[in-house]
Amino acid sequence: MTTRALVITSSILGNQGQSIALAEHFSARAVERDGLEVTNRDLVADELPHLGLAELGSWQVPAAERTVEQRELAGRSDALIAELRDHDVLVLAVPLYNLGIPSQLKAWFDRVLRAGETFRYTEQGPQGLVEGKRAVILATRGGQYAGTPLDSQTPHLKSMLGLIGITEVDVVYAEGLAMGEGHRDAALKEARQAIDGLVESL
Repeated sequence: MTTRALVITSSILGNQGQSIALAEHFSARAVERDGLEVTNRDLVADELPHLGLAELGSWQVPAAERTVEQRELAGRSDALIAELRDHDVLVLAVPLYNLGIPSQLKAWFDRVLRAGETFRYTEQGPQGLVEGKRAVILATRGGQYAGTPLDSQTPHLKSMLGLIGITEVDVVYAEGLAMGEGHRDAALKEARQAIDGLVESL
C-alpha cells in the first residue's frame, strides 16, 4: 500500500531557507523508502493571491450556476482541497515570520479551511471533514520560542489543522538558527534525525 505525502513550503528565501532544506531532507528520505510517494507544492513559486470577497462569494454559488469567473475563482479552492484529500500525510515546512506563519501559507489555509467542504458547523461546534490524515510541521526559527508564550505559531497551526479534522500532528523544531553557527548546526542535525524517524513511521 502506498502512502502519499504532500510537502508544502512557504519560505521567501527559496533555496537559502532552512525550512526548505528540511523539506528537501524529508523528500529525499521519503524517496528512499518503499511505498512512500511525495508531492511538492511551493507556495512562493506558485503564489496564491490574498482571499477576496469575489472568490469567497464564488463558493456560495452552486457549481452548476457559477459564471465563468466564479468557476475560475472557486477552482482554486476546489483544486487545493482535492489535492489535500488525495494525500495521506501533510508536511508543512514553516519558517517563523514575526511570530506567525508566512502570508503565503495563510492564503493556502484560507482556501483549504472551507465550511461545508473540509469542516461543518454543528450544535456541538465545528466538525472536521478531512479524516484519516496525519500532519508533520517542520518549524524553523532564528530564536528559541517553543514552549514559551511567544510561540503563537504552533497552536495556530494545530488549531487550523484540527478544524478540518487533522489532529495527529508531529512537530519538528529547528530553533536558534540565528544564535551562532554551532547552535544552528546542532539544531539542524537534531531536526534531520527527527525527520528520519518520522519517515520510517509513515
